[in-house]
Amino acid sequence: MSLRIENLTVDLGQFKLENINLTLETGDFFALLGPTGAGKSVLLEALVGLVPQSAGEIYIDERRISGLSPEARGIGIVYQDYALFPHLSVLDNIRYGLKFNTKKSGVAHPPKAAAATVVNELSSLLGLNHLLHRYPATLSGGEQQRVALARALVVKPDILLLDEPLSALDPNFRQELRGHLKNLHAISGATFLMVTHDFSEALSLARHAAIMAGGGIEQSGTIEDIFRRPTTAVVADFVGMKNLFKVEFSDDAAYCGEVEFRIGRRPEPGSGYIAIRPEDLILSKNQLVSSLQNSFKGKISAVRSHGFFYEIDLTVKTLTFTAVITNHAFFDLNPVVDKYLYLSFKATAVHLF
Repeated sequence: MSLRIENLTVDLGQFKLENINLTLETGDFFALLGPTGAGKSVLLEALVGLVPQSAGEIYIDERRISGLSPEARGIGIVYQDYALFPHLSVLDNIRYGLKFNTKKSGVAHPPKAAAATVVNELSSLLGLNHLLHRYPATLSGGEQQRVALARALVVKPDILLLDEPLSALDPNFRQELRGHLKNLHAISGATFLMVTHDFSEALSLARHAAIMAGGGIEQSGTIEDIFRRPTTAVVADFVGMKNLFKVEFSDDAAYCGEVEFRIGRRPEPGSGYIAIRPEDLILSKNQLVSSLQNSFKGKISAVRSHGFFYEIDLTVKTLTFTAVITNHAFFDLNPVVDKYLYLSFKATAVHLF
C-alpha cells in the first residue's frame, strides 16, 4: 500500500520536524538518509504513532491514520537494537505481535492455522527453523535481526519501517541480511521504508530515497537522481560529491578564485555551487589531448588507501580536488605526496546548483 505524509510537524521541544512531505508508492523500497541527528528515527516513530504529531496528516492509501493507536495503523517497525524479549524463545518472539494485531480490520487474532502457516513461512525464508527454541541471548547479531524482521512481518503490515537495520552487523552479516531484505521485500509485497546513514545500503536496496537534515527534507526522488543530481550542498556532500565548490557563474564557465571551470551550459549569472564526483576525475602523468574540457595540473597533497581503491587529493592553486582511482591505476600512476599529476574531466561531469 502507498504511504503519504503531508506537512507533518513534530515538536519535541529541543528538536522539531517541520513540514515533512513524502509519498511512497505501493510496494516501494524507500530509503530515508541523512546524518546523525537529522530526525530520521523521530519521523519513523511519528509514523508508527509513538510520538505525537503537532500538525499534518498521514495516510495509507486513502485511509487517514493520524491519531490512531500504533497497533491500529498497519505499520510494522524493526529497531536497530532488535528489541527482542529476552525471556521469550525465538518462536514466541515471532508470535508476539499476533496478540495485538488489530490493524484496520479490527480482528484481534487471525485463525491459529493461518498464523502458524505465516510463522512457518517466515522462519523458513529467514533461515530460523533451527533456532525457534533458542533465546535471544544465545543468538548472533545477524540472527537476532532476522528474528526481529520475522516478528514485524508476521502480522503482514501494510508498511514496514526499518530503523538502521544493518548498522550493528559486521560486513559479512550485513551483506547476508541485504539479501534477506531484498527477498522479503519481493515476496511480502509490503512497502518498505528504511532509515540509514549508509548510502551504499540505499544504492543496493532502495528504488527511491529522501535526504533529511536538521528536521526537514532536503531532497527526495529516485536513487539515481539524488546520487547524480543533488539539489543542495548538503545533499551533494552526503552522497559523496567530495569536490564541492562555491562559484560565480558567467556565460558557460564558473569561477572559484583563480580556477575557471568549463560547465557546458549557460546558467544565470550569479553565485552558486558546482559539484564533481571523485570517480569522474581522470588522473594522468601528462596532460591529455582529448575532448575533455577541464584539465589542470595539481600537486598531490594526500594519498589514502581504502583497500580496493585509493583517494588522491590534488591541490590546484587554492582548491583541493579528490579523485578516486583503482588499484591498477594507482600502480601505473605511482602517486607520491608533493609530486604533480594532471586531472581532467568533462564539462558534463560538473553539476550545478
